[in-house]
Amino acid sequence: MERNSSDEEEDHQNLIPQNDTRDNDLNLHRENKLQSVRANGGGRSPRSAFQIDDIASRARNRWKISLNKRYVVGAVSLALFLGVLFFFTDTRRFFSVDLSSFKLDPLSSRVKESELQALYLLRKQQLALVSLLNRTLVDQSANFNSSNAIGSSVVTDNVKAALVKQISVNKEIEEVLLSPHRTGNDSITGSGLDSISGSYYDDGRCRKVDQKKLLDRKTIEWNPRSDRFLFAICLSGQMSNHLICLEKHMFFAALLDRVLVILSPKFDYQYDRVIDIDRINTCLGRTVVISFDQFKEVDKKNNAHIDRFICYFSSPQPCYVDEEHIKKLKGLGISIGGKLEAPWSEDIKKPTKRTSQEVVEKFKSDDGVIAIGDVFYADMEQDLVMQPGGPIKHKCKTLIEPSKLILVTAQRFIQTFLGKNFISLHLRRHGFLKFCNAKSPSCFYPIPQAADCISRMVERANAPVIYLSTDAAESETGLLQSLVVVDGKVIPFVKRPPRNSAEKWDSLLYRHGIEDDTQVDAMLDKTICAMSSVFIGASGSTFTEDILRLRKDWGTSSMCDEYLCRGEEPNFIAENE
Repeated sequence: MERNSSDEEEDHQNLIPQNDTRDNDLNLHRENKLQSVRANGGGRSPRSAFQIDDIASRARNRWKISLNKRYVVGAVSLALFLGVLFFFTDTRRFFSVDLSSFKLDPLSSRVKESELQALYLLRKQQLALVSLLNRTLVDQSANFNSSNAIGSSVVTDNVKAALVKQISVNKEIEEVLLSPHRTGNDSITGSGLDSISGSYYDDGRCRKVDQKKLLDRKTIEWNPRSDRFLFAICLSGQMSNHLICLEKHMFFAALLDRVLVILSPKFDYQYDRVIDIDRINTCLGRTVVISFDQFKEVDKKNNAHIDRFICYFSSPQPCYVDEEHIKKLKGLGISIGGKLEAPWSEDIKKPTKRTSQEVVEKFKSDDGVIAIGDVFYADMEQDLVMQPGGPIKHKCKTLIEPSKLILVTAQRFIQTFLGKNFISLHLRRHGFLKFCNAKSPSCFYPIPQAADCISRMVERANAPVIYLSTDAAESETGLLQSLVVVDGKVIPFVKRPPRNSAEKWDSLLYRHGIEDDTQVDAMLDKTICAMSSVFIGASGSTFTEDILRLRKDWGTSSMCDEYLCRGEEPNFIAENE
């Protein structure tokens, strides 16, 4: 054990003070001797036997003193060394004191310094990744309200998914580095980053579409004259087509200041089973829509007479109305004045973009009752029609939505089988093979390829279950179910089960006698899909388009919503007949 000069001086002064006393006595004795010699013999003293003996005695005394001093210093040093050794070994055993914090370990200091530097670099990288992801999401949301929004670039989505994954990995590394520095339940957060990027982790990975644009909606007022009516003629396709057609007819009625008349179920679908017509009037605060029976009560004088029948489309046939439908109208007691007329040349296969001003100019009339042919394919003011909430000013989220019975039943089904976080999938198969193969590119995918696309979406959305709305055969859905695997786990598909008295989620439909109505079933499927976290639709299906309309209006649209296998072509396509 090394010791410096100051330590020796302190030991000399404090540990063996008797040495100084002996030295003082010897010096005093020597002075007395010298004085005695000078008194007896003058200035020079001969070497006498006494003096020699005295010198020898002093030498022996000094050797003894020096030997004793060294022995004592060595003994003390050894005692100190053993004491320190005992302190650093036995004390920990007896008192369980962790002394690691008192050690000055240069390597440990360098490790901590490196950890801090790594955390700084991770934070810098994380901020850059989040900034890039924000710009990607802004670019995508800027085009979301367009009619082709769901078909935007698949490359953008792949980049977005990669960014989200890297941000997640970055955060995991950061957590590992920070974990040794945490105590108890304390956590270390940094620079407000969680508030910036929190929505991109966990269930925010497929976040909802920003609905702030609702405040900037461009709308028109619907203030109809009580004596002016418009018959909504919707004939193309099934219920989904008719609902889209009905929504466009409402726009026409608003532009022409007319009350919209919904025709009898003998001519069209029974709308009041799937939508709440009275609610539309409540949303606008006035009567704007009435049923055919209500119209007959109001217009008793004219006996349900159509003064003018105007066709939006002139081909392939005027108004998209054939002789059979004319007979159905007359069977309702409706008379038609004059012939079907078309104010312009318009083909269903190649619709022309029209403005509100053009519609008003061509369809404005002083006649009390007019009818306008099917407008499902009409391409008019798409920016207004496709915006959330539609083109008409009202106080609800949307004007056409499922009835209260269907809405509550859908909520009960979700609470029973699905929970908050689930993906909904509309898989159209029946009659779609030939339909899709006539398009370029085809939209009919082999089951294994579809399963691969669905698995990627499940991984992005981090959803535990998929709700399946489909007309596919069990042979196809069974294969699809077995192939959708993420992280070695098969993701379950859920379909609405057959009626079971032990289950109460569908009791409202049963009590009102509409549980076996196919249109009610279809609307129930739409409603469940519209409430999902993420929706995967079928390209070219109006069923899918109506679900997208509901999601847009309700504010449930996700940044991950897309058509099945968007951006891909089927890996195998059959030849034409």
